[in-house]
Amino acid sequence: MEWLSTAEIRRRFTAHFAENTEVGEHTVVPSASLLLDDPNLLFVNAGMVPFKPYFLGQATPPYDRATSVQKCIRTPDIEEVGKTTRHGTFFEMCGNFSFGDYFKEGAITLAWELITKSVADGGFGFDESILYPSVLDGDDEAVGLWKKITGLPDDRIVRLPPSENYWSMGVPGPGGPCSEILIDRGPEFGAERDWEAGDRYLEFWNLVFMQDNVVAARSKYDVDIDGALPQKSIDTGLGLERVAYLMQGKANMYETDVVFPVIEKAEELTGKKYGAGAGPDSWEDDVRFRVVADHVRSSLMLIGDGVTPGNEGRGYVLRRLMRRAIRNMRLLGYEDPAMPELLPISRDKMGETYTDLHTEWDRIKRVADAEEEAFRKTLEAGTQIFDLAAGEVKTSGSSTFSGAKAFQLHDTYGFPIDLTLEMAAESGLEVDEAGFRGLMSEQRERAKADARAKKGQHADLSAYRGILDANGPTDWQAYTTLETESKPLALLREGKPVDVLGPDEIGEIVLDRTPFYAESGGQSADAGIIEFDGGRFEVIDVQRPVKGLVVHQVRVVDGEFAAGSTSGGLVHAQVDHEWRTGARQAHSGTHVVHAALREVLGPTALQSGSYNRPGYLRLDYGWTKGLTPAQMHEIEEVSNNALRADLPVSWDYMTLPQAKEWGAIALFGETYDDTKVRVVEIGGPWSRELCGGTHVDHSAQIGTVVVTSEASVGSGNRRIEAYTGVEGFNYLARERDVVSELNLLLKSKSDDVVGRVSDLMERLKAAEKEIARARTAQLLASGGSIAASAVDANGVKVVAQRVPGVGGGDARTLAQDVRSRLGEAPAVVVLFGTESTGEGSDKVAVVAAVNPAGIAKGVKAGDLIKELAPVVGGRGGGKPDFAQGGGTEVGRIDDALAMVKSLVTGT
Repeated sequence: MEWLSTAEIRRRFTAHFAENTEVGEHTVVPSASLLLDDPNLLFVNAGMVPFKPYFLGQATPPYDRATSVQKCIRTPDIEEVGKTTRHGTFFEMCGNFSFGDYFKEGAITLAWELITKSVADGGFGFDESILYPSVLDGDDEAVGLWKKITGLPDDRIVRLPPSENYWSMGVPGPGGPCSEILIDRGPEFGAERDWEAGDRYLEFWNLVFMQDNVVAARSKYDVDIDGALPQKSIDTGLGLERVAYLMQGKANMYETDVVFPVIEKAEELTGKKYGAGAGPDSWEDDVRFRVVADHVRSSLMLIGDGVTPGNEGRGYVLRRLMRRAIRNMRLLGYEDPAMPELLPISRDKMGETYTDLHTEWDRIKRVADAEEEAFRKTLEAGTQIFDLAAGEVKTSGSSTFSGAKAFQLHDTYGFPIDLTLEMAAESGLEVDEAGFRGLMSEQRERAKADARAKKGQHADLSAYRGILDANGPTDWQAYTTLETESKPLALLREGKPVDVLGPDEIGEIVLDRTPFYAESGGQSADAGIIEFDGGRFEVIDVQRPVKGLVVHQVRVVDGEFAAGSTSGGLVHAQVDHEWRTGARQAHSGTHVVHAALREVLGPTALQSGSYNRPGYLRLDYGWTKGLTPAQMHEIEEVSNNALRADLPVSWDYMTLPQAKEWGAIALFGETYDDTKVRVVEIGGPWSRELCGGTHVDHSAQIGTVVVTSEASVGSGNRRIEAYTGVEGFNYLARERDVVSELNLLLKSKSDDVVGRVSDLMERLKAAEKEIARARTAQLLASGGSIAASAVDANGVKVVAQRVPGVGGGDARTLAQDVRSRLGEAPAVVVLFGTESTGEGSDKVAVVAAVNPAGIAKGVKAGDLIKELAPVVGGRGGGKPDFAQGGGTEVGRIDDALAMVKSLVTGT
């Protein structure tokens, strides 16, 4: 097989379809972002995902035929990365799609022609003798077409069950049989005609024939079908990485031309060699090299598309990938920062196709460097926590590090289990791996259950699709008017049709036209009313459950609305004017603050998310450092200068490539139609963004921008909040009132308030220190009398007393003082302090102090507290020389005091 680069394979694939005149030219659709607005997916995980609205009938495709090479991320099998030839987290899926145009014959013809045509003629040049098409058992039509088009004999057509060769989305919608193209890699990869031996008969292209109307789905292949679809379609997926390693003569995807350079750099950094031998150590090192190569590339692509490390959702996946890569470099012997060395290698290879990796490099590097630095600190802190836990295990006489403690290190501190295993072995301890794996399994099940629950909220959209199919898209007039006369089309509750909504009931109504803005792009939905004959709805939310259909969630304020009312008559839909004014101010204010942020911090300070409602906005942006007060002031000043300049606000529609060429900012995670996007600009090129929200006509209409806070919302991500319009002025008025109150209290002028308060704070701190010194002196003065109360218990001086009004810190100081007064003879001090909680009850502080001679006699402070604290309704612990605890049962102190002597003597 002739060698082709990954880039050339990609180019040949799209060219084959774009230039095809026999079946028809295909529109080349650029890869969508890895982040799409799909409630069921964290990331795009298949090539057809951006086309789902077309296959589901939620939108009309702007083309009959399309081809793409789509970026994808899959993470369920992350633990298998590096161990097999096929598992990778980031991959590219080449696909061709037909929307009611060609069907089975065209799809088979196009696929077979590309893979068998010689390299010289623009194909892949695969040897026909080792190719095996598979079909769904019983799909005789597909069998006949494969024989007709390829000339292959019947025994080369593999019949497989629905679990292998039927596909649906797992929800009601389109589905159909598949036909996969398998390549026989030879007997060294498995037994002959063992179709489940995935490494021998490797599937590299899947053709899905969407022909069935799936009305219920228990899995992707266990479905109920109600006849044929009115429009049959084609969805195919060819794994770019698989074809690359087949054509480049490599054993796996990690050794291809776009991935292996990272392994080569890792070899250089670690001094180890990939594929050095056949021993277990070498195999483990090879797995680590492959993990590093895969995860570095995946991290690069995720950060490039706007993901920042975090503790949940997409951010958690990125964090886990990065930390696994860093950890595996450590296991290979490299302990210096790894990402600054490895990411540029992956950028240079992937940037040949995805040029934005170069233009966004400063931001990508900043996010990656900050996360690695944070993880290095985690490793340092986790090591200290591990040392303490290991010390406790050894002190107890055990040699097993508990699974619960290992899980806590992993879950709470992000400490990798393999590092815990390594350090435990170095300390002569074993880790309860079974316990750890059990807790991890429980956590995964909880996460899956949560994901299933969230998915269930969005899975059954059949009622909405039915309304859309029957009536067409909603005539959405939010840009042009605040009220419409509308025809009711449907009445629902929780996605199901209902006959009537009575007083105070909440449901959903669909209108043929609406002036209401549906929540999207960070802007909250409009509020308002819908009036009907004899009553009125309050509009409490507006959403688009399926593309093109606007659904109003309403509460019946007056009257009763029957579903029969949807057959005739009109309702009056009216947006709250004040609400919309505030919403326009806030959304335009968000654009202004974003532009100001970029002017102050630089062009890499890009918005990663936003939310705005009337009078309020928040904007998340990628940045690793908090803003200084001077920067916050400058952002606010630049924003308000833009308002004072009364910049014109306008919008226009254009293609996505035109918008990007014009300099418009496309926000991460948003889905855009390549053929028509809306660009909003404020002050010309100063602020140009792709946006579907409602806006003011001139910047002065925003009123004011008052920045109120800035804080971290995860590693490498910050959030700035502000008020606009009347709410901004109200905030300033409240601040003014506070200053006025302080002026009255301090008898000062506004300019002097900060100085006066600072002076008062200094005097207060000095007074508190003086009070603390006096209290300590008073406590220590009582130390002599407390020490004099010591009694002898088998040669040990024992002091056990109640000290009312003394909290934990003071009790500790007093106990140590009394212990020092008892000399070098064996001595034990146990004090029970009590102090008010301010809620009508007291709490107990118990401390124990033992001198070295007492410890030598076998008395340990930690053991005493473990016995005494539960008596007063609490717990505690500590070291042999000092320990402390607490409790809530003041009435049990005498019982605990009575136990001290017997605990010391062991009787």
